[in-house]
Amino acid sequence: MKHVHRLIIWSLLALFAAFFLLPFYVMLATSLKDMSEIRGGSLLSLPAGLNFAAWGKAWSTACTGTDCGGLQPYFWNSMTMIIPAVLISTTLGALNGYVLTKWRFKGSELFFSLMLFGVFMPLQVVLLPMSQVLGWIGLSDSVWGLVCVHVLMGLASTTLFFRNYYLGLPDELIKAAMLDGAGFFRIFWRIVLPLSAPILVVTVIWQFTNIWNDFLFGVVFSGADSKPITVGLNNLANTSSSVKEYNVDMAAAMIAALPTLFVYVVAGKYFVRGLTAGAVKG
Repeated sequence: MKHVHRLIIWSLLALFAAFFLLPFYVMLATSLKDMSEIRGGSLLSLPAGLNFAAWGKAWSTACTGTDCGGLQPYFWNSMTMIIPAVLISTTLGALNGYVLTKWRFKGSELFFSLMLFGVFMPLQVVLLPMSQVLGWIGLSDSVWGLVCVHVLMGLASTTLFFRNYYLGLPDELIKAAMLDGAGFFRIFWRIVLPLSAPILVVTVIWQFTNIWNDFLFGVVFSGADSKPITVGLNNLANTSSSVKEYNVDMAAAMIAALPTLFVYVVAGKYFVRGLTAGAVKG
């Protein structure tokens, strides 16, 4: 009976995995076919060969509205935006969590509770006030305006992650360092941050995925030359032409998904370990 139960469990897991991965397979297989294969074959059939013509067109020559430069400029806009946004929001979240757990002040718990509203606040609420603020500081319709938006919107989540993780670090470490003459930043950089590797991985992956996949802020706060890849992908898929090239659309979707897929393949196991460590210590 034990082997039967195990067989049933593994069969169900394999079925769920196949169901979950089916859209990815369809995207990948369709992106490697030409239009004659797509019209004459099944949606689930394998491509006749590795044909990357649709990938090249999606990257460099596909039309996204009136512009026919492909996804390339949108991809680099997203790269330019995501690196500083992830680094800044993760650093500020780590400092906030450090202060709220190891340098508590009167009202710190209230301050943290108020920050948590940012985790549950609907994104649509901030569109108008954020747009006004970006206009006042001269960052509207720019990549750096999007960086500011994502840093502010991610700060509540990153603070929550680091605060819960740092609750598990012994206060005696901080007190011993203070007795040795170490100050606020020296303790943070030399003691706290080296112990934060698991939660750093979790936060970086979380922020990278959320920012890269964001469409709402990208379409609202970006200008003609600062649109992220999600907006470019939407424009490409909705551009009218005489013949709908499904292989190009699927190749564009794969290009847009590659960075997040790469991050999860490389660091996915560390993400799970970091979540587990934070849960136990928090």
